[in-house]
Amino acid sequence: MTPAARLSAAIEVLDAILLGQAPEMVLTNWGRANRFAGSGDRAAIRDLVYDALRCRASFAALGGGLTGRGLVLGGVRAAGLEEGALFSGDGHAPPKVTSLDEGHIPQGFDAVDCPPWLGPKLEATLGADFKPTLTALQSRAPVFLRVNLARLTREAAMAGLAAEGIATKPVSWVHTALEVTDNARKVQATEGYQTGLVELQDASSQAVVAGLYLTPNAKVLDYCAGGGGKALALAARGAKVWAHDAFPARMADLPARSSRAGQRIMITADPADTKPYDVVLTDVPCSGSGSWRRDPAGKWALTEARLADLCALQAQIMDDVAPLVRHGGTLAYATCSLLAEENEAQVAAFLGRHAGWIAKTQKRFSPLTGGDGFFLATLTRT
Repeated sequence: MTPAARLSAAIEVLDAILLGQAPEMVLTNWGRANRFAGSGDRAAIRDLVYDALRCRASFAALGGGLTGRGLVLGGVRAAGLEEGALFSGDGHAPPKVTSLDEGHIPQGFDAVDCPPWLGPKLEATLGADFKPTLTALQSRAPVFLRVNLARLTREAAMAGLAAEGIATKPVSWVHTALEVTDNARKVQATEGYQTGLVELQDASSQAVVAGLYLTPNAKVLDYCAGGGGKALALAARGAKVWAHDAFPARMADLPARSSRAGQRIMITADPADTKPYDVVLTDVPCSGSGSWRRDPAGKWALTEARLADLCALQAQIMDDVAPLVRHGGTLAYATCSLLAEENEAQVAAFLGRHAGWIAKTQKRFSPLTGGDGFFLATLTRT
């Protein structure tokens, strides 16, 4: 496919997404319906689509409207490309640019692609870091790997990956992490990945696990386990790990992943059966505002009502797990959110509802350091 034909395909996909369809589903369906497109074409179209979703407001302003065409044209203009050559109307290229495509320089919250209703909340939380942080979230996220230190060193993992053509560099602020600097799309085909020596995991997510104090053979519950990335990281630290999720299907791949990594993780439908735990980790459902680079559609789908529902669910989860923690044990509360009402405010509200708990640590991880935005609080049951 020519570069212009790829733009036409991205316009088609974006129009379907703007009607409410899930991005990955639309991209998959487009690929199945257009089998002439090679893997390189599909990857390029996917990148165009996700770049447009990350920068939906600013690209729409530059491109003259919130349509697939407006978003793609806005991206071309933002990149300083020759729009006349790409929007030529020749062959499979998009139709020529007309006066109807006139755009303008994005202003205010549109300039940093922040939903207007969320802007004041994020400004209040981030202060001077508001604009730099939202600007960072307009770009593609780096690819990070967690090295399974139970089986090899970080240096050995780097050497093994290099032998398979994957270039990496160590992340200074979390000792398990490598950032992939070349050939990221080939990681899952490597022997290191397929044998559980490395796992794809954001650096801030790894830092959350690294920030937990674990005694030898600590009994740990990952209460909102999802795909199990943090459960695997906990097991690699020598913990005895139980994994639970309100939607067990999310953990379907966890047995195979843990076997591949040489670890054992117990999956439990009722964590109360094996209480108490030394540590209960709750990586709760949240707005995902710290990981908008990975799920940009989620940024624009979030509403005030949905945020209120999430905050209520977070509080309920903390209340539910508190009795599962042994006296002297730790409740670890984590989100991939930048919003204070999902983070520090939730911790303060929990302490107000429950006597006999103290907050030991509270820490934010910023996208400005390279990883996703995360929050971790550790609470001790006294």
